[in-house]
Amino acid sequence: MLTSQDKKQLAEKGITESQIEEQLECFAKGFPFLKLSSAASVEKGIMRISNDEQETYLNAWQEYTNSYKTIVKFVPASGAASRMFKNLFEFLDADYNEPTSDFEKTFFANITKFAFYDELNKTCLENEKQDIPSLIAEKKYKPVVSNLLNKIGLNYGALPKGLLKFHNYPEGPRTPVEEHLVEGALYATGKSGKSNIHFTVSEEHRDLFQILLSQKMEQYANQYGVDFNVTFSEQKPNTDTVAADMENKLFRENNKLVFRPGGHGALIENLNDLDADVIFIKNIDNVVPDRLKEDTVLYKKLIAGVLVKFQKQIFEYLQLLDSGKYTPEQIMEILQFVQKKLFCKNPETKNLEDVELVLYLKEKLNRPIRVCGMVRNVGEPGGGPFLAYNSDGTISPQILESSQIDMNDPEKKRMFEEGTHFNPVDLVCAVRDYKGHKFDLSRYVDKATGFISYKSKSGRELKALELPGLWNGAMSNWNTVFVEVPLTTFNPVKTVNDLLREQHQ
Repeated sequence: MLTSQDKKQLAEKGITESQIEEQLECFAKGFPFLKLSSAASVEKGIMRISNDEQETYLNAWQEYTNSYKTIVKFVPASGAASRMFKNLFEFLDADYNEPTSDFEKTFFANITKFAFYDELNKTCLENEKQDIPSLIAEKKYKPVVSNLLNKIGLNYGALPKGLLKFHNYPEGPRTPVEEHLVEGALYATGKSGKSNIHFTVSEEHRDLFQILLSQKMEQYANQYGVDFNVTFSEQKPNTDTVAADMENKLFRENNKLVFRPGGHGALIENLNDLDADVIFIKNIDNVVPDRLKEDTVLYKKLIAGVLVKFQKQIFEYLQLLDSGKYTPEQIMEILQFVQKKLFCKNPETKNLEDVELVLYLKEKLNRPIRVCGMVRNVGEPGGGPFLAYNSDGTISPQILESSQIDMNDPEKKRMFEEGTHFNPVDLVCAVRDYKGHKFDLSRYVDKATGFISYKSKSGRELKALELPGLWNGAMSNWNTVFVEVPLTTFNPVKTVNDLLREQHQ
């Protein structure tokens, strides 16, 4: 099945033949839908922090940052911004020359409000010998868009979101990369005064990120009194997945296997490489200007406080179980913690002998921990928090996408539609065990939670395989705590016109 050319390709990428066989089997069999117990809610599975409790968790995080623990802010930032400008690319290709759709009209009516306006205006003057007001007055709309998106101008259509100008300030516009530096200084800096920020980037854009940081980092370090340590990584070639044809056979082009990136789930490898105690995870485009950062910073500290308090309790329980000096009452207390605080249920615990129960509790507690902020559902597309069944028959909190749920099952569809909360990708993770050893995060991935999508290449249909998502199946076997956070902490930029929302002005 594999040619010598194929084997050479695999060797170059660091992919084994057994991995290819496993992937082809996934194409043939597909992935099972997850069995749901219920949608998570404040009544069951989502923690709501009262005003009275805030001080406890803020103090817990303050105490943690006063130690010499290593805190890292992890920001997936490799995606190109092309989807942000989908409507404007369509305008360039349209057979009309003036704004016609509501999106196009909104863009041009508010063009001066964008943080990139001054730079775009300057580029238009250079390339078109006219400024934007003159071009618009003469109904030359397409040259304006072309200077924004194409290589002749700002090339925004090919750059990653992290490098685009998002927000205006009196001293000049800021990119998402800069906003993440500021956030890191405000809630993810330890006693050493070092703010560790890790961006995952694409190889082609890495130099541009480094140039931006070389120009800006010192300014923010001085402003916030921290020492930034910014690192980068790229998605590993061995996490690419092979494409298949409609018969689930290897897809080739010019006698070469076609590979595709494995999706954000591949980044579990990058996360696993970090030498850290606590890691914050947040998407590159979910940032706000300084005037609105208060809620973001407060709730980041709160969910981090929840994390370190839970971790402390879990470590104490594991040390007690290790000692062998526990009472039946203490075992019941630990079981109650697993069931009522971690929302892990096992129908079989009542049938377990004492020794088996202790082994079960050790195995359930000694895992990476993640605390996930959840916002009220306002109809945004994407995943949400559920209580789902695992392969071992237990039930635990999981973040699921709609594709993982059998929408042909009326009961499951109802659970999904009635879900009260949404996943904004707002995580803080503890990745060391109670003995101080780093967990091997690859051991906690549920490989049965991948996803198959349909694409085309050179006019031929193909099947593409996405790995279990970073905050979905890649963290399936972690201990998970859901915490309600306000909608003000979730301000993604999916289209360029989202930058016109009040939160980004």
